[in-house]
Amino acid sequence: MTQPIYAIGDIHGQLEMLEQALARIEADGGPEARVVFLGDYVDRGPDSRGVIELLSQGLMAGRNWVCLLGNHDRMFSMFMEDYPRNDDRLLVGYHWLHDRIGGVETLQSYGVEVPERTRIYDVHSAARQAVPDHHRAFLTGLVDYHLEGDLLCVHAGIRPGVALEDQIQNDKIWIRDEFLEYQGAHPWLVVHGHTQIPVAEHRGNRVNLDSGAGFGRPLTAAVFEGRDCWVLDAEGRSPLLAP
Repeated sequence: MTQPIYAIGDIHGQLEMLEQALARIEADGGPEARVVFLGDYVDRGPDSRGVIELLSQGLMAGRNWVCLLGNHDRMFSMFMEDYPRNDDRLLVGYHWLHDRIGGVETLQSYGVEVPERTRIYDVHSAARQAVPDHHRAFLTGLVDYHLEGDLLCVHAGIRPGVALEDQIQNDKIWIRDEFLEYQGAHPWLVVHGHTQIPVAEHRGNRVNLDSGAGFGRPLTAAVFEGRDCWVLDAEGRSPLLAP
C-alpha cells in the first residue's frame, strides 16, 4: 500500500484553521502522518506568529513534517535581515508593508504596530526586537520544493520543460501564468498553492490547494496516495478528481 502524503495549502496567519486541518489529518493518518506545508504561513491573517510557533515547535519535536518556502515567507525573512530588503518580484510601488501584501498584520501579531508616516528603520528595529530568533531561523531554513514518489510539492509551481535541478527559486515561489496555463504532462503531479481559487482543484498535471484562507475562506488539507487525491473535511475524505 502506498504511504499517504498529506498537504496543506496557504495558511496566511490562520492559526485556528491550521489546528483544525492538522486535527483532520491526524484523524485520517494518525500522529505520525507525513505532512507537507506548501508555504505562505504569514501575512493577511490574524496570527502569523502563532502559525510559525506551531510549525517550528513541531519541527523541533521531530514531527514528520516538511515546510516549504512561500513568497510571503521570503518577504518576511528579507525584511528581518540586518538591512531590510524588498523582493524584486513585487510590482513597482509595492513592498512587504503595502496594505495589499499583509506584512503589517504579520508584525501586529508580534505586537509591532506600523502607524502611518513611520520610518522603515523604526519598524525594522522594533521587528528585530519582537520576532524570536527561532522564528527567524524557521524562515531561513525553509526549503523551496519537496519531491517524494510521484509528487512534486512546491509553493507556486515550476517552469514547464525545465529540469528540476535547473528551476530557480523565483519561479518556484512566484510563477503563475506560464505554469498555470500549461496543459502538458510534468514528470510528476505538481502539488502547489500561491494562486488562490475558491476551492481546491485538480487540473490533471497539477493540484492547487490554495483555497484563499488568507482572505477568510477555508484552509484546504488533502491526502495523496500515489497520484490519487482526496480533500479532507469534517466528514473525512472527498475525492478530488481531474476534469
